[in-house]
Amino acid sequence: MYLRDFLSKLEQENNLVRIKKEVSAKYEIANVIYSLDEKPVIFENVKGYDFPVFAGITSDRDVIAKGLDTTKDKLLLKLVKALQNPEEPEMVDEAPCQEVIIKDPDLSKIPILYHLEGDGGRYGSATVSTIKDPDTGRNVSYHRLMEIGKNKFTARLIKKRQTRTTYDKLEGDLEMAVCVGNSVAVMVAASLGPPPGVDEFSIANALDKTPLVKCVTKDLEVPAETEFVFEGRLTRDLDREGPFVDLTETRDFERQEPVFVIDCITHRKDAMYQALIPGRLEHKILMGMPKEPTIYNEVSKVANCKNVLVTMGGGSWLHGIVQIEKKDPGDPKKAIEAAFNGHKSMKHVVIVDEDVDIYSPNAIEWAIATRFQGDKDLVIKPYQSGSSLDPSGKHEAGKKTLTTKIGVDATIPTDVDKSKYEIVKYNKVDIDDYLG
Repeated sequence: MYLRDFLSKLEQENNLVRIKKEVSAKYEIANVIYSLDEKPVIFENVKGYDFPVFAGITSDRDVIAKGLDTTKDKLLLKLVKALQNPEEPEMVDEAPCQEVIIKDPDLSKIPILYHLEGDGGRYGSATVSTIKDPDTGRNVSYHRLMEIGKNKFTARLIKKRQTRTTYDKLEGDLEMAVCVGNSVAVMVAASLGPPPGVDEFSIANALDKTPLVKCVTKDLEVPAETEFVFEGRLTRDLDREGPFVDLTETRDFERQEPVFVIDCITHRKDAMYQALIPGRLEHKILMGMPKEPTIYNEVSKVANCKNVLVTMGGGSWLHGIVQIEKKDPGDPKKAIEAAFNGHKSMKHVVIVDEDVDIYSPNAIEWAIATRFQGDKDLVIKPYQSGSSLDPSGKHEAGKKTLTTKIGVDATIPTDVDKSKYEIVKYNKVDIDDYLG
């Protein structure tokens, strides 16, 4: 579903908030988004700017599922299918995202947000970026962008990710186009991180129709329905990037990062700018949810995997729940090892049976309380490569973070009376029969 059609659908279902009051892009919009629990919202009147701001279309799994024409319980398998069967998008000659073409771009005219006091500057965060690698082709991902001039950002490029790898092996500038204001399909696909050579826009197109158009000034393609496109170059110049809030809701430090120079901005005539507040729901879901298909694929090699959740409580990065159909006593231990292979930054994983609601923290805690014994069902893996996002890990400059990983088998033991491990259920009655 195209972005605008989706926003209209949300509004028809009373799932979209419209803010008509004048609001400031400096802290106020971010605070309102936070106070709304990131419910989909449009700010119609942004002080000093001609463009509205919207946010919240990937802040909730039910909303994401609706945007992909599915349901929450079927979302994982839809992502797995799209990853396994990408579909090349249609190319079009004319597109809404190029209704207005600006060859002398001025970022001060765009309502890029200040999110929190202490940030290094105004930041673009819902920034879907595309490059071309000379060996592996098109790559699409997210890079936070800090404004440093009229037409310049610094771009956070993480080591060993594709954009950084491509940038480091080239000598000159690297062309990059940044799309702001995208469909749910594009937002999710850009977050998935498939192997090099697998095109995220083709994954988006497999999730939902996503036609592309050629950029005006760069040899790159972008979604035709995007609201804004920043066409530019990652240069060899470095400048300050940060501080900024990271996934764990703690402040990331200042770095020297490549300068991204904007040569051209294109946008729709009535374009809307997309915001995404750092460290909160949208940020977490777009980081954690894409690891669920990779965990699912690895666990499926050793057990009958039914579902996977990377949890909010683990910062949407460090904790996972894996649901399996247990056919053999060794399946949970195999699933633990496979899950860590599927998401190498994960620190703790819990394996549960089919009758446990993986979306309920109470249900997970109940399974651990009633089905887990530490002397038999605990897997401890010390001195493992971990995540730099974990403040409790062992961090040494120039070295990979080390951590102790733990797997918990919270499945029903084998060869027991399973009825002793199942929740008893009452029958629902029509309470109106007992009132009045």
